[in-house]
Amino acid sequence: MTLTDVAKASGVSRATVSFVLNDDPRQTISAATRERVMEAAQELGYVAHGIARALREGSSRIVVLNVDWGMEGNFSRSYVRGLDEELAEHGHILLVRHGHAIPEATQQMLDTIAPRAVLRLGEAYLQGHEPTEADWENGFAANAALQIRYLAERGHTRIAMGMTDREYPLTGVRLGFAQEAARRLGLPPLERFVVPRPRQAGAAAVETFLAAHSDVTALAAFDDDIALRALTALRDLGLRVPEDVAVIGFDETEYGSLSTPALTTVHIDAEILGRIAARNALGIDPGTLAPPPGRIVTRASA
Repeated sequence: MTLTDVAKASGVSRATVSFVLNDDPRQTISAATRERVMEAAQELGYVAHGIARALREGSSRIVVLNVDWGMEGNFSRSYVRGLDEELAEHGHILLVRHGHAIPEATQQMLDTIAPRAVLRLGEAYLQGHEPTEADWENGFAANAALQIRYLAERGHTRIAMGMTDREYPLTGVRLGFAQEAARRLGLPPLERFVVPRPRQAGAAAVETFLAAHSDVTALAAFDDDIALRALTALRDLGLRVPEDVAVIGFDETEYGSLSTPALTTVHIDAEILGRIAARNALGIDPGTLAPPPGRIVTRASA
């Protein structure tokens, strides 16, 4: 079955059928006509020929998202969910690639599937985007600042930033936002240290750090994984959390609620960001879509 068959069965032009089946946002077609076209397509068993359509349009109906190592978590999962659902609503498919993509593999992918768009999670910040005041109000910078503000409001002035032992693309960006948040709050620069694996190495690193920085009373972790390593290390060292050292995570995972003490952390829902990215990639006005602000999940560790 072809578009022409569907057009004859529904009593409209071939172009109208194409607009309806492709959910073209630039065309205004009545609900009755849309319903008639969709019913005819279903009754005839029409299936769009993806390869032929790609040749006509110059690209496939695939959008590629690159997610670098170190960016997996609740944020990326909710972002992917919103991106995937919004693309599906407009007849497109999402392909997610994890890890660092070498140029040769990327070019092979482009030549093979001719994607409609190629996105990279956090692209603007990875390209050196300077945060605006809007970013500090409800963006990545604002989410990073939540940790520091929460600790400062509870009287902590000497705060350390627990980092991963691997340098990921956004590591420096996150640390920079946290340092700027401390500056805006009138706090001294954050002390930075690494909480490595395995368990014994983590405990040794925390012990060495606290011996050299006895005035530090709180730890803001790069993510929940680092925070949980720190909680384990502090417990192994016989220190109380939060009485001796408070700990706050970032990008809430389910494991934080299972730790002892349960982990205070930052929750970020990026589904709307994914939907906005999908609309931008397809040339559709995002309208009034706006992401909700990040929030603190208050538990027992801070």
